[in-house]
Amino acid sequence: MKIADKTLLEVALPPFVQKEDARLLLAVKLFETGRLSFGQAAEMARMSKRGFLDTLGEMGVPVASYPEAGLAAELDW
Repeated sequence: MKIADKTLLEVALPPFVQKEDARLLLAVKLFETGRLSFGQAAEMARMSKRGFLDTLGEMGVPVASYPEAGLAAELDW
């Protein structure tokens, strides 16, 4: 996703929800579900990749996912 490829989405947020928080949560969820790459999600959240990585860790969202069989094979070497 490049900046020029953006699509405008307007959402009415309750007054107690900051738009920066909503943007971050949307970026995290889209990354978590595989709809955005890590870099795309960091860009959407308007964060550095390092900052986004730290935020994912704080939120308990894994950055990498291994299928169970693949992880078992990695650990069984």
